[in-house]
Amino acid sequence: MSDMTEAPKFNAASVDRDSASISRATNNLDHFGGVSLRISVEVGSASIPLSEILGLAEGSVVELDRQANDVLDIFANGTLIARGEVVTVEGRYGVRVTDVVSSDASSSRFERRA
Repeated sequence: MSDMTEAPKFNAASVDRDSASISRATNNLDHFGGVSLRISVEVGSASIPLSEILGLAEGSVVELDRQANDVLDIFANGTLIARGEVVTVEGRYGVRVTDVVSSDASSSRFERRA
């Protein structure tokens, strides 16, 4: 195929969306319940010259691009899945989820981190 005019056409009417097929798909997802994903939380970021990075020492402060009261981004395997706020749980950091990114949202809402 040299361009998209030769690509096969998608026919939305041919997609079977009856309740039985949706139920089977949900049951298939249950098989993945034991799979572990890496969760990470991004407080903020900064773009600084290498010369400043080389000059960092104990006690140095790097200013980030977020306000102290902004929500944090929560990623699963590098994909934005939610936003939340910092909490402490028995002396350890935690994140209270305040907004879950909708799976049916437009792809522009999704971010991916390496």
